[in-house]
Amino acid sequence: PEDCAVFQCRGCWTVLGDSLHLCAQEERRLGLLVCFKVTNDVAWEDSLMIGLEGALLGCAYNALSCRSCGLIVGFILYSASSDLAYLRGFFCFFKDSILCYILKNQMIIEASKVNFPAVTLKE
Repeated sequence: PEDCAVFQCRGCWTVLGDSLHLCAQEERRLGLLVCFKVTNDVAWEDSLMIGLEGALLGCAYNALSCRSCGLIVGFILYSASSDLAYLRGFFCFFKDSILCYILKNQMIIEASKVNFPAVTLKE
C-alpha cells in the first residue's frame, strides 16, 4: 500500500483512523474524509444535532470527537438532503480537524493538503 496514511487528531495526535478504511472524499462543500471504520479513540454523542446553517442545514447528525482531548473531529449523518445522503452512517472527518501521518515517507501533513486516490460512494 503505497498511499497508506494514519489519521490523527489535530489537537493531540491521537490515532483516529487510517486510509485503508477510507471510502469517500467530499471536497466541495465540507472538506471531508469519509471512513467506514475508526479507532476506539473516536467518540460520538448519543444525542442528535440539527444543522441550522451552512452545508449541514437541515441535516441530523451525531458529532464525532477525540476521546483524548475532546476536539470535535467530524460527524455521522443520520438524515440528510439528497445530495449528502450517500454519507449517511459513515464516519466523516473534517479535514481541518485531522492530520495525516504518511507511512511511506514518515511525514505528518495537514489532511487538506493530502491527495488520496479517488474513492467515492456515489457510484
